[in-house]
Amino acid sequence: MLVAEAIVKCLEREGVEVVFGYPGAHIAPIYDVMRERGMKHVLVRNEQSAAHNANGYSRASSKVGVCMATSGPGATNLITGIATAYMDSVPMVVITGQVPLKLIGTDVFQEADIIGATEPFTKYNRLIQSKEEVLEAIKEAFHIARTGRPGPVLLDIPEDIQIEKLEKFEYPEEVNIRGYNPVYEGHVGQIKRAVSRIKKAKRPVICSGGGIINADAKEELQAFADRLGIPVATTFMGTGSYPTRGENYIGAVGTHGDIYANKIVYEADLVIIVGSKVSDRSKLSNIADAATIIHIDIDSAEIGKNLDVDIPVVGDAKQIIAEIDSRIDSLDIEGWREQAKSLKEQYKREVTVTKYVNPMEAMKFASRNMGEDLIVVTDVGQNQFWATKNFEMYGKRKLLGSGGLGTMGYSLPASIGAKFGSPESEVICTVGDGGIQMLLAELGVITEEELDIKIVVFNNSRLGMVRELQDKRYGKGNTSGVVFEKSPNFVKIAEGYGIEGRRVSTDEEFREAFLEMMKSEKAFLIEAKVETEFETL
Repeated sequence: MLVAEAIVKCLEREGVEVVFGYPGAHIAPIYDVMRERGMKHVLVRNEQSAAHNANGYSRASSKVGVCMATSGPGATNLITGIATAYMDSVPMVVITGQVPLKLIGTDVFQEADIIGATEPFTKYNRLIQSKEEVLEAIKEAFHIARTGRPGPVLLDIPEDIQIEKLEKFEYPEEVNIRGYNPVYEGHVGQIKRAVSRIKKAKRPVICSGGGIINADAKEELQAFADRLGIPVATTFMGTGSYPTRGENYIGAVGTHGDIYANKIVYEADLVIIVGSKVSDRSKLSNIADAATIIHIDIDSAEIGKNLDVDIPVVGDAKQIIAEIDSRIDSLDIEGWREQAKSLKEQYKREVTVTKYVNPMEAMKFASRNMGEDLIVVTDVGQNQFWATKNFEMYGKRKLLGSGGLGTMGYSLPASIGAKFGSPESEVICTVGDGGIQMLLAELGVITEEELDIKIVVFNNSRLGMVRELQDKRYGKGNTSGVVFEKSPNFVKIAEGYGIEGRRVSTDEEFREAFLEMMKSEKAFLIEAKVETEFETL
């Protein structure tokens, strides 16, 4: 068989059900085999979207997402999506076509060094240089992508290798990669130290990150926190790792989090950080010097990188939390729990009266009128925080967004991937008028694939988050380059793709349109007019 056929058979062995991509000359042999073998392919309108599709698919399904593109501009267009996945620890396998091996380095048509270009933000990448290494390389790619701290892996496969003949197909059953041995079991001594310190704590708090979701440790975290009564805060990537309706939930930490949650964390005498890289936006670096910090993470490189840690525990959060929980009978912290609840009550947000749609109230209404099996996909900017702060997360609900890289345009293609990853789930995409214009053509994919995705576009005719940052940094009104002087009618654009839509400018109109949208079993777009000065910071 041809190497191209072997590649597709490898994908089948790995349980790949759908590939997101855009074909071209140097990946044509693989595409021809996918056609012959009936593998599902989703044709994106821009290769960046293929990576975001795979991202959304992976996060919705807990499987490895797969995307493909040809050499040159096809491969380079993937870069932003690959970097987005890397920053958020999303497992993906990216396959790119490449010019024939003997022509690499000669600057032939559509040649690009995608290995060099993606080295800083892939977990592993590899240029295939012989047919003999293909099967092993694919097996390793999936293994590396999904194990340890997940992430994207890229394989660059020259066209001439794709059409070589392989004598026999023997896909490896096991993987043994020298130097790659992720640690899952926490060090016994460190766990003992953590347990001892937790037992002595008077004001403990848990900060839960995206690593809890990646480790499938939500149940263990909730059982641990609820049994002992420890307050829980979440980072942006950790949204949904502990239910917002949970008895010990105190809110979101960070620059765009809840004031009271940050304050509670800063007053704690013990902070247990689980599955978070402690980025600058988490604001966890502001924890009181007197507080003891326990940091649990699958990636040893993240522990102590941005914050001095007293007790590091490297390993799988699911196993480690369960082990710690089993060693503690109870904690005497009722006074601290009441103090945390009291502080939360003091900072209840008043409803802002607006001339146009209040986006926070709109998201609350959406949350109340959508089911438990729901995937909320946010874009980047103000809309991300309107959705994150006002959608309740419980049951099967998930929230997806670009946390580390902050990639505008992410939400629409990620929503498509999420719907393929979890077809039975409701999927809602929240996006601003700036973000949706970045990859707007993916509406064509939604129509073509007949996907029931609900889209809410908040339109303030500007880059609202950048406007806020400029106002705060340079003084009110001193903004530059943030206003869209001419904005399109997004509903008419949607209708051009065969998607029904409504334009609304008041809260009442939004509620009516949203209920109409929820009755529809097809894709639907609401364009909601928002005041230009509406604040989030």
